[in-house]
Amino acid sequence: MAIELQQSRLAFSIVSSAARVRVCAPLGKCAGLGNLSRRNFSQAAEALEINEVEARPEVQVKDDKIISPRKFLLGKSEKELQDLCEEMGEKRFRGKQMYLLLYKVRKAEIQEFTNLSKGFREKLISEGWEVGRSPIHHKVNSVDGTIKVLLKLKDSRLIETVGIPADEENNRLTVCVSSQVGCPLRCAFCATGKGGFTRSLKPHEIIEQVLVMEEIFKQRVSNVVFMGMGEPMLNMASVLAAHRCLNEDIGIGQRMITISTVGVPNSIRKLAAHKLQSTLAVSLHAPNQRLREQIVPSAKSYPLDALMEDCKEYFSITGRRVSFEYTLLAGVNDSKELAFELGELLHHWDMSHHVNLIPYNPVADSLFQRPWQKSVQTFVETLAKCRVNASVRQTRGLDANAACGQLRNQFQKTPLEDESLVKSV
Repeated sequence: MAIELQQSRLAFSIVSSAARVRVCAPLGKCAGLGNLSRRNFSQAAEALEINEVEARPEVQVKDDKIISPRKFLLGKSEKELQDLCEEMGEKRFRGKQMYLLLYKVRKAEIQEFTNLSKGFREKLISEGWEVGRSPIHHKVNSVDGTIKVLLKLKDSRLIETVGIPADEENNRLTVCVSSQVGCPLRCAFCATGKGGFTRSLKPHEIIEQVLVMEEIFKQRVSNVVFMGMGEPMLNMASVLAAHRCLNEDIGIGQRMITISTVGVPNSIRKLAAHKLQSTLAVSLHAPNQRLREQIVPSAKSYPLDALMEDCKEYFSITGRRVSFEYTLLAGVNDSKELAFELGELLHHWDMSHHVNLIPYNPVADSLFQRPWQKSVQTFVETLAKCRVNASVRQTRGLDANAACGQLRNQFQKTPLEDESLVKSV
């Protein structure tokens, strides 16, 4: 049995390595995806998402025996759960019961599904089914009420999620969710890229971030922003699946969900084709191509004009204004002249928009600095003169390492790629 188990594990390891090689190969020549041509960038991005689907399922080992691959209930619709019950020889109404236990009662383990028979619960477990919830590895509370959590996934990887409560009067709770373990794009000022990149998240790993914050705050989440670790457009299938569940099953309105991107060729148009009523937030950070390439390396593969054209197409198809995120870096992109240039850029493309100015959150070992308040105010006033609607994001959780990626980097860093696999290509 020990030999058979070892051989089985080896077989799974080979399959896993092959899948990872295909991801790593286009990344191996650069510190991320930033230096690829636009065509190669698109191909690498597509390979990254395809290989997440092709990669082997997680397996469970019990008493030196490999049992069924892990499968997760969280993220499935009511109909999918009913179909599952029928396939397993149960009545379809059991699927309705499972649906309520998952999304209304919020049970975290199948053994807690006491509405179901013990035999059915054991059958679900024996066939590899799990709810799909992860334990909290670490939690940090900020003095302003913001809470940052590290979740430990099944493969021991860590991801961040942040709960941001509004003031007591409006009772709003925003959750910032991650879409990947790390990020391959490595924007110059971002802590996430410094921690390396491992893989994209599965739908249930995104959804559970919202559920854990509801449990911590003991209130419903009103807003979800895909602005945590990772590039959502490099994991679009999982992001869209999680979006569907958050909207239809958990009850968060589409207009209360924001999907962000630094810009991946062709992805904004693909997202627009789904005609969601969610906000697109584009990490712009500079009003011209030359400066943007210095701040966002992947911009070399996605010219600013092409990005803006795709944003206008998103607005035309969905009718939703585009939010442009602009991180203010002292002495880099916070000058009055660049504010005027940003105003000219936005007026040229003539779409409904809003500019969200974000004073830089300090990151360890970074050369960038947070701008002076006077510089921020001048930038806002200059945009106002250009008739550009802009606001300054309130800094939250600064004492809790709330800059994306900072907390994870204290506990876990991973290389951008597995060097041994890259050398074998």
